Amino acid sequence: MGSAHIDQTTFTAVELQQLHHQDLTTQRVERAQWVLKSPEPPSPWQTLLHSVKANVFLQGKKYSAVSFFKGLFPILSWGKDYKASKFRNDLMAGLTLASLSIPQSIGYANLAKLDPQYGLYTSIVPPLVYSLMGSSRELAIGPVAVVSLLLSSLLQKIEDPTVNPVAYRNLVFTVTFFAGIFQAAFGIFRLGFLVDFLSHASTVGFMGGAAIVIGLQQLKGLLGISKFTTNTDVVSVLKSVFKSVIHEPLYPLNIVLGCAFLIFLLIARFIGKKNKKLFWLPAIAPLVSVVLSTLIVYYTKADRHGVKIVKHIKEGLNPSSAHQLQLTGPHVGQAAKAGLISAIIALAEAIAVGRSFASIKGYHLDGNKDMLAMGCMNIAGSLTSCYVATGSFSRTAVNFSAGCETVVSNIVMALTVIVSLELLTRLLYFTPTAILASIILSALPGLIDINEAYHIWKVDKLDFLACIGAFLGVLFASVEIGLLAAVSISFAKILLNALRPGIEVLGRLPRSDIFCNMRQYPMAIKTPSILIIGITSSLLCFANANSVRERVMKWVAKEEDDIDNKEKGTNVQHVILDMSNVMNIDTAGILALEEIQKKLLSHGIDLVVANPRQVIHRLKLAKLVDKIGEERIFLTVSEAVDACLMNSKVAEVISC
Repeated sequence: MGSAHIDQTTFTAVELQQLHHQDLTTQRVERAQWVLKSPEPPSPWQTLLHSVKANVFLQGKKYSAVSFFKGLFPILSWGKDYKASKFRNDLMAGLTLASLSIPQSIGYANLAKLDPQYGLYTSIVPPLVYSLMGSSRELAIGPVAVVSLLLSSLLQKIEDPTVNPVAYRNLVFTVTFFAGIFQAAFGIFRLGFLVDFLSHASTVGFMGGAAIVIGLQQLKGLLGISKFTTNTDVVSVLKSVFKSVIHEPLYPLNIVLGCAFLIFLLIARFIGKKNKKLFWLPAIAPLVSVVLSTLIVYYTKADRHGVKIVKHIKEGLNPSSAHQLQLTGPHVGQAAKAGLISAIIALAEAIAVGRSFASIKGYHLDGNKDMLAMGCMNIAGSLTSCYVATGSFSRTAVNFSAGCETVVSNIVMALTVIVSLELLTRLLYFTPTAILASIILSALPGLIDINEAYHIWKVDKLDFLACIGAFLGVLFASVEIGLLAAVSISFAKILLNALRPGIEVLGRLPRSDIFCNMRQYPMAIKTPSILIIGITSSLLCFANANSVRERVMKWVAKEEDDIDNKEKGTNVQHVILDMSNVMNIDTAGILALEEIQKKLLSHGIDLVVANPRQVIHRLKLAKLVDKIGEERIFLTVSEAVDACLMNSKVAEVISC
């Protein structure tokens, strides 16, 4: 130790400082090489292949037949630990779910302009397939109001369900098949981001507008109207109701029955919300309403006095519909378009509902696996006389409140519906359509979230614009226009951010090596003769490259014209571009960087790049790294600043 101390003291202070600087320089050069020599990113084909494997094999497992089937059917993983105590809870939840699902399914089939049994068919096959492949434990699968309305509004313009019900039904099955294909593709190729274009705010507005439209549609059943408009906008519906009230005879018994049971359902819903232990009351209230109203009509012969009834519901299990799919012909393109729209809406609702309940239970919902599961269940459904199914918010809430443990509750519900189709369809002959309308109306308040809309308004005005655009589009135009408005506004928001990316001047926080936006942190300190600019956009491309170039040069000009800098004689000598947020760059972005470098050189200013991350590979391929110089590429802004300061000092020493 003593000799080592003597050796150190033989160096002068200047020599020790030089050694320290050399050591720091060596470390900076080494870390810069980490950036320059980072591994090549995977090709698009490798990325695609990896995403497919990740969806059909368990993560972290070897690719084998066992892992393939366990990845495809999650029930094989958790099923071995399934216990009798869990089945007891799932049995009660499934029976409670069936009591709500049966009347709702009949009502939603009516909303989709299909015979009642098709709603019941849709509550059998899709839930069973999802139980095998889905990752949500609480999600209740079946027909839902919004998708039913969407199908009827899209397809009755192509085929009139009253004039040619068979062709309309075949078209519905074809759309369901295409919806399943699209959903499965989204899951396999990890294209879930396409669903995210229908943002949360857009979904809130769309659901609210759809709920009001669905409610207005139920006036037909509630008032017993025979002739009703096929349009879904509020103006057309109200005109149709007004004309019917004036020109058609109305039967008061329809209104009395519908309104009486609607009040009963709303009271049951209110009690269930106030007292969580009575969750079963609003769940069984629809079935009780159907039973009581059917008995009333049967014993009073009210159907002879103008009360409209369901009449015949075909008994038996789902018949095959594979031969009814129209995969050739004039309407294939329109069916595929409707399938894509239905797929996105169905996925947006199901994923949102599934994730919200998964977060309550504290587990992760695999969105891509769920998309694959929903795609497979709708493909299977299209072959077995079902229409587009998805996760229902109201039924999922009932399933959750009833204490379900796993997706076995869906299996119990499906089996209960099978029993109903085999044994109870004759008993539903005298069920009044006004009751089905009241059941749908009682479920609609859950789709209108005024508090969330107000929260969106407070947090983000552009998001609220998307919300209100979707709401007004659905309400006053059509479901398609509402969707188009929502997606267009969301796209406009993305483009606005892309076209005008954030360009911020960075400064060093006192007593640290952290560099932050000087507007956000006024205490940050500028480094003399160095201008540090951060690009906050994740994409530097043709849409924003010119804007980035112009704004960077404006900052340079502004910095050189600064009076304080002129008085101190500290002109800009180095411009450091912090590219840590830039995740992708195209040829236009690279050209913009080249132009920035040329203009800076013409002013005697060096361009330095800090942390180019993934884009370094394209910068090397474009030879831009050679033009800038490898010695001007750094891992962090702090190292780039230190190197620039050291070069400035060396230049001063040489000039002296």
